[in-house]
Amino acid sequence: MTTSSRPLAARERAALADLLEELGPDAPTCCEGWTTAHLAAHLVTRDRRPDTTPGYALESTRIGRPLAAWSHRAEDRLRAGTRYADLVARVRSGPPRWLPAAWPPVSAVVDTAEYVIHHEDVRRARTGWTPRALPREVQDRLWGNVVLFGRLAAGRVPGALVLRRSDVPGVERRYGSGTPETVVAGEPLELLLWSSGRRDVARVTTG
Repeated sequence: MTTSSRPLAARERAALADLLEELGPDAPTCCEGWTTAHLAAHLVTRDRRPDTTPGYALESTRIGRPLAAWSHRAEDRLRAGTRYADLVARVRSGPPRWLPAAWPPVSAVVDTAEYVIHHEDVRRARTGWTPRALPREVQDRLWGNVVLFGRLAAGRVPGALVLRRSDVPGVERRYGSGTPETVVAGEPLELLLWSSGRRDVARVTTG
């Protein structure tokens, strides 16, 4: 299988693992308070500990906060007890094949946004970073993730939220109604970062 024919989630996983290996455990990320070691431990825990999934899924809710705290303690234990090189190797290899998370249809749904976003979390925490020029088919794939993440972002702005593709005229998604109306325009990768809370590094225009 050539690199270009691999699923997007697999390509982003491999690229992120390469970058984690290159930078070492103490490099910054765009996740507040996290170094590359924290991020690697998070990804391995998410991949290999299905019991932590409810905490990650419900982290932004009041009822989910205790579960999220428990999931993050699992990450901390793993990071403290595992060599960084081993963490990166586990990020690269992904979950064991017997876990549903390793099955390609499941990975395509749950891993694409996760690894694209976290790849950018490491890239954009570095001095002198530049946006990647992604092929149209990749941006189209990410637009589906933008639509999902936009529902969460809509709850953090007053009135209506409109997410608009700057690379394809006439393509947008509206959430809510009323005023004020917040319009955020950019390529799907940038909209995905904005919608997931990376507003400081997302290359978008707002109005």
